[in-house]
Amino acid sequence: MKRRLVLLGAPGSGKGTQAEMITRQFGIPVTSPGAILRREKDLGTPLGLETAEITQHGGLVSDKIIVELIEDWLRLHGGHGFVFDGFPRTLPQAESLLSILTRLRTALDLAIWLEVSEETVRERISGRLQCRGCGFTTSVTSAKFAERPVCPYCDGPLVRRNDDDFSVLQTRLGEFASKTQPLADFYKKMSILRRIDGNRDREAVFSDISRLIENKATA
Repeated sequence: MKRRLVLLGAPGSGKGTQAEMITRQFGIPVTSPGAILRREKDLGTPLGLETAEITQHGGLVSDKIIVELIEDWLRLHGGHGFVFDGFPRTLPQAESLLSILTRLRTALDLAIWLEVSEETVRERISGRLQCRGCGFTTSVTSAKFAERPVCPYCDGPLVRRNDDDFSVLQTRLGEFASKTQPLADFYKKMSILRRIDGNRDREAVFSDISRLIENKATA
Protein backbone atom coordinates (compact mmCIF):
# COMPACT_ATOMS: atom_id res chain seq x y z
CA MET A 1 0.00 0.00 0.00
CA LYS A 2 1.65 3.22 -1.18
CA ARG A 3 0.38 5.73 1.35
CA ARG A 4 2.34 8.87 2.20
CA LEU A 5 1.75 10.04 5.78
CA VAL A 6 3.21 12.34 8.39
CA LEU A 7 2.55 11.71 12.09
CA LEU A 8 2.62 14.86 14.19
CA GLY A 9 2.20 15.59 17.89
CA ALA A 10 3.98 16.60 21.08
CA PRO A 11 6.83 14.56 22.59
CA GLY A 12 5.28 11.45 24.13
CA SER A 13 2.12 11.63 22.02
CA GLY A 14 2.73 8.14 20.65
CA LYS A 15 4.10 8.94 17.20
CA GLY A 16 6.83 6.30 17.32
CA THR A 17 4.49 3.62 18.64
CA GLN A 18 1.85 4.33 16.00
CA ALA A 19 4.41 4.55 13.19
CA GLU A 20 5.74 1.12 14.13
CA MET A 21 2.20 -0.34 14.23
CA ILE A 22 1.40 1.21 10.83
CA THR A 23 4.44 -0.24 9.12
CA ARG A 24 3.79 -3.71 10.54
CA GLN A 25 0.10 -3.65 9.58
CA PHE A 26 0.33 -1.99 6.16
CA GLY A 27 3.95 -2.53 5.12
CA ILE A 28 4.59 1.19 4.67
CA PRO A 29 8.26 2.18 5.26
CA VAL A 30 8.73 4.38 8.33
CA THR A 31 11.48 6.69 9.50
CA SER A 32 12.10 9.83 11.53
CA PRO A 33 14.85 12.43 11.74
CA GLY A 34 15.69 10.96 15.14
CA ALA A 35 16.13 7.46 13.73
CA ILE A 36 18.34 8.74 10.93
CA LEU A 37 20.43 10.84 13.33
CA ARG A 38 20.78 7.99 15.86
CA ARG A 39 22.12 5.89 13.02
CA GLU A 40 24.66 8.62 12.25
CA LYS A 41 25.62 8.76 15.94
CA ASP A 42 26.06 4.98 16.20
CA LEU A 43 28.29 5.11 13.14
CA GLY A 44 30.34 7.82 14.84
CA THR A 45 30.08 10.28 11.96
CA PRO A 46 30.88 13.96 12.59
CA LEU A 47 27.25 14.81 11.83
CA GLY A 48 26.05 12.19 14.31
CA LEU A 49 28.27 13.45 17.13
CA GLU A 50 27.42 17.09 16.47
CA THR A 51 23.67 16.57 16.41
CA ALA A 52 23.72 14.26 19.45
CA GLU A 53 25.11 17.14 21.52
CA ILE A 54 22.30 19.41 20.33
CA THR A 55 19.44 16.97 20.99
CA GLN A 56 20.82 15.94 24.39
CA HIS A 57 20.15 19.48 25.60
CA GLY A 58 16.68 19.68 24.06
CA GLY A 59 17.61 21.70 20.99
CA LEU A 60 16.49 21.08 17.42
CA VAL A 61 18.87 20.17 14.60
CA SER A 62 18.92 22.78 11.82
CA ASP A 63 16.26 22.54 9.13
CA LYS A 64 18.94 22.39 6.44
CA ILE A 65 20.48 19.19 7.85
CA ILE A 66 17.14 17.52 8.52
CA VAL A 67 15.72 18.31 5.07
CA GLU A 68 18.83 16.98 3.32
CA LEU A 69 18.66 13.72 5.29
CA ILE A 70 14.95 13.33 4.56
CA GLU A 71 15.39 13.99 0.83
CA ASP A 72 18.19 11.39 0.64
CA TRP A 73 15.96 8.88 2.44
CA LEU A 74 12.99 9.57 0.15
CA ARG A 75 15.04 9.07 -2.98
CA LEU A 76 16.23 5.70 -1.67
CA HIS A 77 13.09 4.38 0.05
CA GLY A 78 10.10 6.61 -0.74
CA GLY A 79 8.90 4.76 -3.83
CA HIS A 80 6.74 2.44 -1.70
CA GLY A 81 5.11 5.20 0.32
CA PHE A 82 6.27 6.38 3.73
CA VAL A 83 5.37 7.28 7.28
CA PHE A 84 7.33 10.16 8.80
CA ASP A 85 7.38 10.06 12.59
CA GLY A 86 7.63 13.62 13.91
CA PHE A 87 8.66 15.22 10.62
CA PRO A 88 8.18 17.98 9.67
CA ARG A 89 8.55 19.89 12.94
CA THR A 90 8.72 23.43 11.60
CA LEU A 91 6.94 25.38 8.89
CA PRO A 92 10.11 25.70 6.75
CA GLN A 93 10.51 21.90 6.97
CA ALA A 94 6.91 21.41 5.85
CA GLU A 95 7.42 23.75 2.93
CA SER A 96 10.65 21.98 1.98
CA LEU A 97 8.95 18.58 2.13
CA LEU A 98 6.21 19.89 -0.16
CA SER A 99 8.86 21.06 -2.66
CA ILE A 100 10.71 17.72 -2.50
CA LEU A 101 7.54 15.72 -3.11
CA THR A 102 6.60 18.02 -5.99
CA ARG A 103 9.99 17.34 -7.58
CA LEU A 104 9.38 13.61 -7.09
CA ARG A 105 5.92 13.98 -8.67
CA THR A 106 4.02 12.82 -5.62
CA ALA A 107 2.17 14.30 -2.63
CA LEU A 108 1.12 13.67 0.96
CA ASP A 109 -2.07 11.72 1.57
CA LEU A 110 -2.55 12.46 5.28
CA ALA A 111 -1.13 14.56 8.10
CA ILE A 112 -2.26 12.81 11.30
CA TRP A 113 -2.10 14.93 14.46
CA LEU A 114 -2.04 13.04 17.78
CA GLU A 115 -3.54 15.34 20.41
CA VAL A 116 -2.45 14.67 24.00
CA SER A 117 -2.53 16.51 27.32
CA GLU A 118 0.65 17.62 29.10
CA GLU A 119 -0.23 15.19 31.90
CA THR A 120 -0.22 12.30 29.42
CA VAL A 121 3.10 13.47 27.98
CA ARG A 122 4.80 13.55 31.37
CA GLU A 123 3.43 10.16 32.38
CA ARG A 124 4.59 8.50 29.19
CA ILE A 125 8.01 10.14 29.08
CA SER A 126 8.78 9.08 32.67
CA GLY A 127 8.43 5.42 31.75
CA ARG A 128 9.59 5.24 28.14
CA LEU A 129 12.14 2.78 26.76
CA GLN A 130 13.36 2.80 23.18
CA CYS A 131 15.35 0.28 21.16
CA ARG A 132 18.75 1.67 20.27
CA GLY A 133 18.70 -0.37 17.07
CA CYS A 134 15.31 -0.01 15.36
CA GLY A 135 13.53 2.62 17.46
CA PHE A 136 10.80 0.32 18.88
CA THR A 137 9.21 2.05 21.89
CA THR A 138 7.69 0.52 25.02
CA SER A 139 7.26 1.20 28.74
CA VAL A 140 9.44 0.29 31.72
CA THR A 141 6.26 -1.01 33.38
CA SER A 142 5.62 -3.57 30.65
CA ALA A 143 5.85 -7.02 32.24
CA LYS A 144 7.22 -8.36 28.96
CA PHE A 145 10.40 -6.27 29.26
CA ALA A 146 10.75 -5.80 33.02
CA GLU A 147 13.45 -8.46 33.49
CA ARG A 148 14.94 -8.55 29.99
CA PRO A 149 14.95 -5.11 28.31
CA VAL A 150 15.64 -6.38 24.80
CA CYS A 151 13.81 -5.41 21.61
CA PRO A 152 11.50 -8.20 20.37
CA TYR A 153 12.16 -7.26 16.74
CA CYS A 154 15.92 -6.77 16.42
CA ASP A 155 17.31 -7.87 19.83
CA GLY A 156 18.73 -4.40 20.39
CA PRO A 157 18.93 -2.97 23.94
CA LEU A 158 15.93 -1.05 25.30
CA VAL A 159 17.23 2.14 26.95
CA ARG A 160 16.07 5.52 28.27
CA ARG A 161 16.60 8.34 25.79
CA ASN A 162 18.83 11.21 26.89
CA ASP A 163 16.22 13.74 25.75
CA ASP A 164 13.56 12.16 28.01
CA ASP A 165 15.00 13.99 31.03
CA PHE A 166 12.28 16.27 32.48
CA SER A 167 14.37 19.44 32.23
CA VAL A 168 15.00 18.66 28.57
CA LEU A 169 11.32 17.80 28.09
CA GLN A 170 10.28 21.30 29.14
CA THR A 171 12.49 22.74 26.43
CA ARG A 172 11.06 20.33 23.87
CA LEU A 173 7.48 21.22 24.79
CA GLY A 174 8.29 24.91 24.37
CA GLU A 175 9.83 24.20 20.95
CA PHE A 176 6.74 22.21 19.99
CA ALA A 177 4.35 25.01 20.93
CA SER A 178 6.28 27.69 19.06
CA LYS A 179 7.57 25.82 16.02
CA THR A 180 5.37 22.77 15.36
CA GLN A 181 1.90 23.95 16.33
CA PRO A 182 1.65 26.23 13.25
CA LEU A 183 1.75 23.13 11.04
CA ALA A 184 -1.84 22.38 11.99
CA ASP A 185 -3.03 25.38 9.96
CA PHE A 186 -0.59 24.56 7.13
CA TYR A 187 -1.99 21.06 6.61
CA LYS A 188 -5.56 22.10 7.31
CA LYS A 189 -5.36 24.46 4.33
CA MET A 190 -4.19 21.48 2.24
CA SER A 191 -7.28 19.53 3.44
CA ILE A 192 -5.18 16.57 4.64
CA LEU A 193 -5.07 17.26 8.41
CA ARG A 194 -6.79 14.68 10.63
CA ARG A 195 -6.82 15.05 14.44
CA ILE A 196 -6.93 11.98 16.72
CA ASP A 197 -7.23 11.77 20.50
CA GLY A 198 -3.86 10.34 21.51
CA ASN A 199 -4.59 10.13 25.25
CA ARG A 200 -6.17 6.69 24.82
CA ASP A 201 -4.43 3.30 24.73
CA ARG A 202 -2.37 2.50 21.66
CA GLU A 203 -4.88 0.00 20.21
CA ALA A 204 -7.75 2.52 20.24
CA VAL A 205 -5.56 5.18 18.60
CA PHE A 206 -4.32 2.71 15.99
CA SER A 207 -7.88 1.67 15.16
CA ASP A 208 -8.70 5.27 14.22
CA ILE A 209 -5.50 5.65 12.21
CA SER A 210 -6.15 2.38 10.36
CA ARG A 211 -9.58 3.59 9.31
CA LEU A 212 -8.08 6.80 7.94
CA ILE A 213 -5.48 4.88 5.94
CA GLU A 214 -8.00 2.35 4.60
CA ASN A 215 -10.54 5.05 3.71
CA LYS A 216 -7.86 7.01 1.87
CA ALA A 217 -6.88 3.87 -0.03
CA THR A 218 -10.44 3.43 -1.30
CA ALA A 219 -11.11 7.14 -1.94
